[in-house]
Amino acid sequence: MRFSGFVPLLLLHSLTTLFAAAQTQWPLHDDGLNSVVEWDHYSYIINGERLYIWSGEMHYWRVPVPEIWLDILQKVKAAGFNTVSFYGNWAYHSPKNGTVDFETGAHNFTRLFEITKQVGLYVLFRPGPYINAEASAGGFPGWLTTGEYGSTRNNDTRYTEAWTPYISGVSKIISDHQVTNGGNVFIYQIENEYGQQWINSATKTPNETAIAYMELLEASARSNGIDVPLVHNNPNMNTKSWSKDFSNEGGNVDIYGLDHYPSCWSCNLTECIGTNGAVPDFTVYEYFTNFQQVAPTQPSFMAEFQGGSYNPWGGPQGGCVNNTGPDWVNVYYRHNVAEKISAMNVYMAFGGTSWGGISMPSVGTSYDYSAPISETRLIGDKYYETKLFGQFLRVARDLTKVDMAGNSTLYTSTPEIYTTELRNPDTNGAFYVTIHTDSPSTNLTSFKLHVSTSAGNITVPQGSGSITLNGRESKIIVTDFAIGKERLIYSTAEVLTVSTVSKKPIVFLWLPSGESGEFLISGARKGSVARRDGTSGVKFTASTAGVIASFVVTSGTSIFEFDNGIQVAVLDRAAAYHTWMPTLTNNPHSYDNSTVVVQGPYLVRDVSLERRTLSLTGDWASNETSIEVFAPKNVKILKFNGSPVNVKRTSYGSLVGHLPRPHISVDSLLAQLPALSDWKVNDGLPEKESNYDESKWIAADHMTTMCPSKPETYPVLYSDDYGYHMGNILWRGRFPGASATGIYLSVVGGTSSGWSAYLNGDYIGSFLGSTGLTTTSLNLTFANATLSNTTNVLFVIQDHMGKDETSGVLNPRGISNATLLGPTAQNFTSWKVAGKAGGDENIDPVRGTYNEGGLHAERLGWHLPGFDDGSWGAGSPVDGFSGAGAKFYRTVVPLDIPEGIDASLGFILNVPQGAASTFRAQLYVNGYMFGKFVPWIGNQISFPVFPGILDYHGDNTIGVSVWSMDVAPAKLKVDWAVLGVVESSYDLSFDSSYLRPNWTDRSMYA
Repeated sequence: MRFSGFVPLLLLHSLTTLFAAAQTQWPLHDDGLNSVVEWDHYSYIINGERLYIWSGEMHYWRVPVPEIWLDILQKVKAAGFNTVSFYGNWAYHSPKNGTVDFETGAHNFTRLFEITKQVGLYVLFRPGPYINAEASAGGFPGWLTTGEYGSTRNNDTRYTEAWTPYISGVSKIISDHQVTNGGNVFIYQIENEYGQQWINSATKTPNETAIAYMELLEASARSNGIDVPLVHNNPNMNTKSWSKDFSNEGGNVDIYGLDHYPSCWSCNLTECIGTNGAVPDFTVYEYFTNFQQVAPTQPSFMAEFQGGSYNPWGGPQGGCVNNTGPDWVNVYYRHNVAEKISAMNVYMAFGGTSWGGISMPSVGTSYDYSAPISETRLIGDKYYETKLFGQFLRVARDLTKVDMAGNSTLYTSTPEIYTTELRNPDTNGAFYVTIHTDSPSTNLTSFKLHVSTSAGNITVPQGSGSITLNGRESKIIVTDFAIGKERLIYSTAEVLTVSTVSKKPIVFLWLPSGESGEFLISGARKGSVARRDGTSGVKFTASTAGVIASFVVTSGTSIFEFDNGIQVAVLDRAAAYHTWMPTLTNNPHSYDNSTVVVQGPYLVRDVSLERRTLSLTGDWASNETSIEVFAPKNVKILKFNGSPVNVKRTSYGSLVGHLPRPHISVDSLLAQLPALSDWKVNDGLPEKESNYDESKWIAADHMTTMCPSKPETYPVLYSDDYGYHMGNILWRGRFPGASATGIYLSVVGGTSSGWSAYLNGDYIGSFLGSTGLTTTSLNLTFANATLSNTTNVLFVIQDHMGKDETSGVLNPRGISNATLLGPTAQNFTSWKVAGKAGGDENIDPVRGTYNEGGLHAERLGWHLPGFDDGSWGAGSPVDGFSGAGAKFYRTVVPLDIPEGIDASLGFILNVPQGAASTFRAQLYVNGYMFGKFVPWIGNQISFPVFPGILDYHGDNTIGVSVWSMDVAPAKLKVDWAVLGVVESSYDLSFDSSYLRPNWTDRSMYA
């Protein structure tokens, strides 16, 4: 098999040999504070019950509308996840040193715990202080990145004093929501991807500074009420840090975790060459050896595993969803099962946006991450494929305690297929994970599989059929799988779910259309077909162990019934995609006896039962949706989103009916949206003029800096030193006389940043941007400018693209060299700087620190609702303007989205045909910066905006800043985008006015 670093195990043939490995008595651990959460070599145990942890990541601070969190988390739960992971964000909560905000708007994240409790999800919380997350400075606040607090991520007392208020505050909040207090948080992560325990892991030479840092963080968590296990995600398999099984050094957490992105975390694969090397596409990795070496008495915990990839500046339009599409989901998640992983956190389940410049320089304003739930909140084939796997994990309870019995190509009839056998030592239930030996293979391969069962050693299928892997595909073949009191002795079709809610067990199996399947049910003597829609060639064969059913899957769902009371539903992939398993309780363990199965709708969110009425909530999108429900026998009435559904009972016990036609479509809603017209326009860059009044700006006169990267010329022109950490930065320098002939400028802005320079109001040059350069330098001539014999003003505007991560968090932003050219050129006599209005002293408490920079429009609040633009002239961005400079455009448009509709809206930004692309634009929606459009280097044109940021039942202020970096005319076409529409139970009529505070006078910052 094509593995990276693969070490095969021998195939074991006899049960005696097989169970020899299971005789080890693995110790049962807890954190020493309580036994609510325990663990051993096999899995986590919560409240005395084993659980395969299947978690998905979501960042609440990338969704600054708390009312939307329920929608996303319901979709996480519906995909089969039992856990959700949240990163905190120090910068989001502590934009100014000495302040911590856990109360205002989306900063109050306690609602997350109410929702997860309601939905039925456990929580992994990951507060940092460093999180990475492709966030600016890895989640460090800008004020921390000046160098004043040391090099960070160590035990420096300055750094410790800086993070203590935030970490203490988060820990106190989380402590109230732990499973030990009746909540849902069951593990708590310390730091992030910090594999620094060893100077040399091979010799176990300790890094005492890193150890002291981890001990400080752990002590802080414990002293502030955290009594659930502490975990960490080791950044790779080489660093081997923080595991109690590996060493007795300090700093160890309770449970070791691993972090891995086998197919690159970026759509730009070259970013991963140093980590993943030249590994061919679709190559799987071997993890088993690492876990047995580093953490053998602990569950194999993939604390962060790839769920997609972010799209960098210059990446493909729409991201690289195909790189980690449904086939990737199918293979890689099943492969982790084969590696005996029993806890997985998928990064991301929902990515969201990078609104307001919240991300590091290489990431644009999308953080869709090619996640199963897109940034539009829509779901599609990747989500559905993820759901197939997640729902299987939910019912495959034997997987929580398995030994790796063997793996090789000898299990099957062809060496093209590699098989791993996992077996539960208590139940003898087994799982055979099959994959192409060469994992990137796109071959269509049919084979038979040798399995050991309670009915003996069998080659399956026993009939004339075969098991098929169609290219990049994997299948988990189960044996001795419990179905009520009986067993699925084997099945060559994959298990989707099991429900015993009607007291009559029904198991759902699925296969791709056109493939043959076979299974053996114990305790039965005969079978029959109650519904034939989804199969052909059905045959029942009695055996001493039960009844063998064989078939070919066509399209839809078939129902088989057996005389032992068991029903089996056989589905093709398309039918399985639209099969939902809501539960009647909010227990994350999601028991079979509370599982209702629903087929048909786009999404089922929730289910409740009151006497004989079953009520479902969810979404539907097609012209007419059939619905079939497998529910308790006493149910007579079905409601969907509160409305009765006319249903009839089938011969096999389900309820079938139809949902009404949707009232609206994407095209019809788009036609109803108001035109983006009646634009007003004003000069967006008056600061370039020599007579501009800069008296309210800050003097940039520091002659020293704590930044480790010292400037080449002085005074220090680093924005962080003057309290400006985000958005555009504006510099004005003065020098005397007309002797200078030009200037050498070196500007530090991060990758993809750009800048423009003017002398006495005349444009002298720009650097448009590069995805590969963080510092850019130009010699600019003054030949096209008019010099003054007295005082000249150089104006520089730079686009701050966010701060770098890891070791680069202290990299400055600003001008590192400003040298006047010419044999008799004099030096600058003064500099001034402007950034976000008021800097750290005037942070919008709701929208937060990321949302604004130093553009003239931002400093005066032109982007905010309620600003009076009555004195402005008419002008549209599509008409544009000529000459280097900037304009700001505003319009106010009303929305009235029909009730019962969940519409995903956004904007499309495009360069009109034939127009120049040498400009940078920013899109503002009711004061939130929800799009950065840089057509020179970026390909993102679609910018989704969340409900709540957009007022779906009121007026919306739309603002667009266009900064032309060249003399060519700058034109921008702005259109509505209706990205998806469904009829939904999700109520978007919530009052979100508190998220859109109005303009107040900002003239003091002009």
